Amino acid sequence: MPTSEEVITELKQIFDPEIPVNIVDLGLIYDVEIEGTNCNIRMTLTSQACPAAQSLPDEVKRRANGMDGIADSKVEVVWEPTWSPQMISAEGRAILGIEDE
Repeated sequence: MPTSEEVITELKQIFDPEIPVNIVDLGLIYDVEIEGTNCNIRMTLTSQACPAAQSLPDEVKRRANGMDGIADSKVEVVWEPTWSPQMISAEGRAILGIEDE
């Protein structure tokens, strides 16, 4: 059975189609919980008008479900807390050329 950290590592393979940073380093993944063979993921999007509003959660679910030991995953898109550029990891900020504040 995979750990939450292993699921997060897998989700780092998903990139926002408009920003060259993976969704984990963008700060879009809020929580990953493993319950037996089920995986529950809480995530957000950069905005409610995000063009990838359907495709990103679907890709998250597909990636999680493709892992050995995961029978099913639930992806919940939440809007609180609201995403902001401050949620981008140091690695993501470096890729985007954003200086730390």
